[in-house]
Amino acid sequence: MPASNIPSIQPNQILVQRTQMGGSESYIGTVTLQWLADRVKYASEMSLLSEQYQPQEQNIAIDSDTIEIIQQRPLDWTRQAALVQYLAGRTTHKFPPVLVTIDRAWIDNIHAPEWGRGGKANESAAIFTAIEGNDNVGLLDVGESVRIYALDGQHRLMGVQGLMDLLRTGELARYNKDRHPVGSKITRAEVGTSDDYLESLPQETIGIEFISAVVEGETQLAARRRIRSIFVHVNLMAVALSKGQLAQLDENDGFAIVARNIAVNHPLLKDTHGRKPRVNWDSATVATKTTVLTTLQALQDMAAKYLQYQFPNWKPKAQKGLVPLRPETTELESGVAAFSALFDRMSQFTSYGRLKGEDTPQLRRFSFEPGGGEGHILFRPVGQVAFAQGVGMAVFKKQMAETEVFRKLDRYDADGGFSNINTPQSLWYGILYDPNKKRILVSGKDLAAKLIVYLLGGVDNDFDRAELRSQVAEARTIGEYAMSFEGKLVTPKEVGLPSILT
Repeated sequence: MPASNIPSIQPNQILVQRTQMGGSESYIGTVTLQWLADRVKYASEMSLLSEQYQPQEQNIAIDSDTIEIIQQRPLDWTRQAALVQYLAGRTTHKFPPVLVTIDRAWIDNIHAPEWGRGGKANESAAIFTAIEGNDNVGLLDVGESVRIYALDGQHRLMGVQGLMDLLRTGELARYNKDRHPVGSKITRAEVGTSDDYLESLPQETIGIEFISAVVEGETQLAARRRIRSIFVHVNLMAVALSKGQLAQLDENDGFAIVARNIAVNHPLLKDTHGRKPRVNWDSATVATKTTVLTTLQALQDMAAKYLQYQFPNWKPKAQKGLVPLRPETTELESGVAAFSALFDRMSQFTSYGRLKGEDTPQLRRFSFEPGGGEGHILFRPVGQVAFAQGVGMAVFKKQMAETEVFRKLDRYDADGGFSNINTPQSLWYGILYDPNKKRILVSGKDLAAKLIVYLLGGVDNDFDRAELRSQVAEARTIGEYAMSFEGKLVTPKEVGLPSILT
């Protein structure tokens, strides 16, 4: 378009392109982060929700009236700290465009002159002036009389507004979901980037798409229903990524990066011609009949539990709620080497050696399931995570000799120690197996990890052993009685601990 055709843009105008989709007209442009923070408000502040609006929390009270008006999901203020840290501390940050609605004061007053015969609007809330020679490019009025609300991107807006608060005051409070301050504040120094870089952020630009709260010829009720419909479509019909998909895409979490590398490259797991896939890349669980050995999500959890002592800074402390920073290449290479070595050792186990001639379902299924099975914990994601956690604790925290650790565990595996967990004779009965519901027990993986350390001789004082015995007895207790390792009902005090491996 010739520059001569573009008129001078006034402070109350934005250059936009008009689009049409599904009967709705919208206008796409760009604004600075500072403009977004200053001018855009949350959907919860829209006038149609004013009676239920809670100013302190900047949220709405959910009741039958608000549900009827708009399907609004309350804002989660715990996310603000992580979003601000991402914008301020990650130079490669990127937010998708924000979808907003243009609203004007006359829309609330059905007696205003802008409403004509039959309660239909005489004009649109969005005032667009096309540029000569192009009906779809022009200037959109966003003057101070215009009210702008985010329909999609409210948490992005929350992050940008928090960033501006951080830059203005030098600190930002962390909040719980209801926007009550908790814990310590984030400071400018904490984000780890220079002052010059931080000062440049308000002038960064972000995509923005405007839709009109009311269009010409529309009644107030019809406008309300249209806006509600758009809000529901963009907020409630979006499909969230699964944990496996997030692990595939995450380029910042060191444990996710290591897990992907092992899944693709390690001989035990990588795709091999003539062999069924051994990694489920999407789901976090393994179905009964599937032939995969593990999931990408389980591999990421294993990496986190196994490598946490070597690389404690790969993931920020949970109470800070911050986005992890990508580790240095040399650290990632060390992590891959250490995690690969774990799978080298596991590949030599008797149970994994049987993968050459048997499918995983036979080794994973419980004995009472159709077709029968061995009920082996190393063929269950939760068991794999518990194993990695226990071995990591023994080798890196307790400083036990790695060769000796795997010699003992290999012998334990060969003797059936990890098998038949649905039988009372198994150490893992009641811990990784729920005898009441007859299914795997995810909540027991931390106790299972402690038991692996115990089996290796890593629980070396009487108090810790007594505490561990008490936890095992409680896990095997049903009513007033507990299940002994001989399959008999005894008092919980009679449940002991197995012998330490030699």
